[in-house]
Amino acid sequence: MTIRYSSLIVLALMIFAACQQQSGARKKNKARDTTHYTKEEYIEQALDSNALNTFLATNHNFDAYDDYIRNFYRKRDFHYAWVNKDGLTEQAGNFINMMKNDAAYGIKDSSLMTPDLQRLTDTLLVSDVGLKRGDTAIPRIEMLLTAQFFAYGNKVWGGLTADSAKDLEWFIPRKKIDMESLLDSMVKKSNAFQEEEPVNRQYKLLRNELKKLAELEAAAKWDSLRIPAKGTFKKGDSAAVIGDIKHRLELMGDMPGGDSSVRFTNVMDTAVRNFQARMGLKEDGIIRQSVLDAMNTPIQQRIRQVLVNMERLRWVPVDPGPNYILVNIPAFMMYVYENGKLNWSCNVVVGKPGANTVIFSKDLRYIVFSPYWNVPPGILAKEVLPGIKRGGNSYLARQNMEIVGASGKVISPGAINLSKYSGGNFPYVVRQRPGGRNSLGKVKFLFPNEYNIYLHDTPARYLFGENKRSFSHGCIRVAEPKRLAQWLLRADSGWTDKKIDEAMNAGKEKYLTIKEKIPVFIGYFTAFVDSKGRLNFRDDVYGHDGRLAATLFGSSK
Repeated sequence: MTIRYSSLIVLALMIFAACQQQSGARKKNKARDTTHYTKEEYIEQALDSNALNTFLATNHNFDAYDDYIRNFYRKRDFHYAWVNKDGLTEQAGNFINMMKNDAAYGIKDSSLMTPDLQRLTDTLLVSDVGLKRGDTAIPRIEMLLTAQFFAYGNKVWGGLTADSAKDLEWFIPRKKIDMESLLDSMVKKSNAFQEEEPVNRQYKLLRNELKKLAELEAAAKWDSLRIPAKGTFKKGDSAAVIGDIKHRLELMGDMPGGDSSVRFTNVMDTAVRNFQARMGLKEDGIIRQSVLDAMNTPIQQRIRQVLVNMERLRWVPVDPGPNYILVNIPAFMMYVYENGKLNWSCNVVVGKPGANTVIFSKDLRYIVFSPYWNVPPGILAKEVLPGIKRGGNSYLARQNMEIVGASGKVISPGAINLSKYSGGNFPYVVRQRPGGRNSLGKVKFLFPNEYNIYLHDTPARYLFGENKRSFSHGCIRVAEPKRLAQWLLRADSGWTDKKIDEAMNAGKEKYLTIKEKIPVFIGYFTAFVDSKGRLNFRDDVYGHDGRLAATLFGSSK
């Protein structure tokens, strides 16, 4: 009796322990809140894991995203993301429309909307009935939308691989996207696909312009406009072609409609200047053939130009931070942003073709007032050393230069057997002393990098008046260097305008570490929307557009 009673107690304890373990496991594995569903709805809206395995095994176009898709559904206990008891969610409709619009307005890639998904969604969106409870299409459209989200995000929000971008001479660090967390967030909010896309604001602005260009291409005939050889038109002139030019300006949004006269009016003068500004042309209101050439550029070519720059914008940070500097090489401009808004901008001179300014980003950390200029090896070999060999001390005096040894001591050229050296093997530093004739001007701005590129002043001020400003050996000359110094030191009360002036003209080099590190982005954008909301185009000064277009479209044409 005692033995049987003891056995029953042991058995009861084992059953109790097992129940406790099962209860604990249920608590540990609980992944979602089911309080919003009835038991039947909860079961209906759960995806069969075996169905997911079959889907992934038979849809090899999504092989690259298998792990992402599995992890996404595991974390939500295989609960539907795109379908609820009423059918497709609002988020699903927004995502489908986004994919279709991208395809319609230029991003023509079959991976963005597979034929299977196209067929299913077309049927659902045109039907008044929509999805019914128990519809066999529900699991498939659910899985297709999730798989398509990762494919779409990789293509549209991520872009080309980092290795491909490096081949295209782009060295700004790529943004990183947590696609699983992004999807989880987006399917919970009705307007997320409009507001939470992981792309730079400039990307969205260009996509809006892309839509306008696609509509313009479909609606307008784009004949070439010509004027008489060596002829020009300005305000007050009259000619038959002026009416055609007005119509073209209206189509492009530079001029209000309604004026079909052949007279060059004040309104037209304003419109021409606006167009010239958008194209990076001289803003003088004069129509010459170069202005008409920009007007004649086929819309399809402009569409491709926008698409190329949208690709670049897929790589850049979504939010570069509140305070930063952007140099856009093809625009020959520097833009200074403070608290997320454009504070001011100025002209710059960039590297000439063959001495390209590199596309990269680093933090600006130092200001150097009254700097020395250490002659780079290439300039030393081609220009300076031959000059020293010819003229010795007289050449150095004319250039305000000196030769310095490893100890920093100045060395006379007469003490060196110059015939032994050709430039690359020259064991000394040739530098230009501080002063108004120094090639770096009166101040330089350093963001240490392996390319030896920096921002600086210049004595060659006339070059800033040129329209196309690619003249340097790679570094970036700034039209308003004092203003840049003032902005960088704006929070330091010890650096007054007077003190900055004194340091710039001291004739003695002074290094200064700034308190706030400022990101500097050296970018390359030949299509962009400016602070006035205008679509701008620039020439492909280094040929980067052509190479990227060949990668994207299979042709540089």
